[in-house]
Amino acid sequence: MAAIARRKSIVAEVGGVKVGGTHPIVVQSMTNTDTADVTGTVNQVMALAQAGSELVRVTVNTEEAAAAVPKIVAALQMFGVEVPIVGDFHYNGHLLLKKYPECARALAKYRINPGNVNIGKKHDDNFRTMIECAIEYDKPVRIGVNWGSLDQALLTRMMDENSALSEPLDANEVTRNAIVASALLSAEAAVSYGLRPDQIILSAKVSKVQDLIAVYRDLAARCEYPLHVGLTEAGMGSKGIVATTAALAVLLQEGIGDTIRASLTPMPNGDRTEEVIVCQQVLQSLGLRSFTPQVTACPGCGRTTSTFFQEMADQIQRYLKEQMPVWKESHAGVEEMTVAVMGCVVNGPGESKHSNIGISLPGTFEEPVAPVYVDGRLTRTLRGERIVEEFIAILNDYVTARYGRREAAVS
Repeated sequence: MAAIARRKSIVAEVGGVKVGGTHPIVVQSMTNTDTADVTGTVNQVMALAQAGSELVRVTVNTEEAAAAVPKIVAALQMFGVEVPIVGDFHYNGHLLLKKYPECARALAKYRINPGNVNIGKKHDDNFRTMIECAIEYDKPVRIGVNWGSLDQALLTRMMDENSALSEPLDANEVTRNAIVASALLSAEAAVSYGLRPDQIILSAKVSKVQDLIAVYRDLAARCEYPLHVGLTEAGMGSKGIVATTAALAVLLQEGIGDTIRASLTPMPNGDRTEEVIVCQQVLQSLGLRSFTPQVTACPGCGRTTSTFFQEMADQIQRYLKEQMPVWKESHAGVEEMTVAVMGCVVNGPGESKHSNIGISLPGTFEEPVAPVYVDGRLTRTLRGERIVEEFIAILNDYVTARYGRREAAVS
């Protein structure tokens, strides 16, 4: 697969994580706990970090939340979790950062929404106060514009200017233009206050796929700041996953995007880490990063009336997920391994040959044997009731032989 050409951008650093340039696209997520609940927030951050979130954002909306941030960071460090914590501020961030300097120091990045920080009001320059805090503590800032909380003064002015044109644009296009303008004008203001360009990350989020693509194409063409990309409210279940994938895939394929998030609405008491897994899978499917071995499995048809191949594919996929925390510490490159679990003779042998290791299970009325292919060659044929256990043993031997020990790979 041909490499995707990345858009040229400045490189920012967030708590040791490089964002932009040719650095890997960063996966991030956000807690949905009450930040004042230190234990609950620490537990969720740890779960997100373990799932692979490389930045985790927390809401800082009250004095209690601001006071909790240093405790959260200290607890994470005690558990050996070094994921950078980003503070999400709206309305009162200027007050909280000034009143709670330990919070300002502990956070790896500040997220500022210019639509609700009162930028432009001469008597209350809250945006400038937050930028000055970032300068004082040498922190990067994400200037995050949202469709739902856009600076109304800017939007009104641009709507008025548009209505005076001989051929005015439709309101939706003006709104998209205002989103981009808000991000760029805010970045310009931040630099004028003394913030370095390499301390700025921009985002311009909307909730519809085509609008997001249009906004980010425009923003990417007009600046070199690293960009955080994602729908602002993707939705729940398959709708949220599909919408996120549709938007991210187009932009990432065009080289746009330096850090991403899938803003999925979880089911009640659902697993927050799902949004991390979705981001990882989008990046891996596009060939941009590798996180875990990929399992190819056929969808099934009338030739595969048995559910055995489905059950085996599920078992293998769960086994790989469980093993990855161990393997990634000891076997360099194993995340790029491909495994095929196929259900009949039509595509089974071919797909198995194209994978690092694969098995072609017997379909309906086929001979009850399962050929195993390793690096394109038929190595053995499995029979009987212990096929899964035997295939996993072959898989383990392959990982050990092919990927060796990480220490050896480094040296």
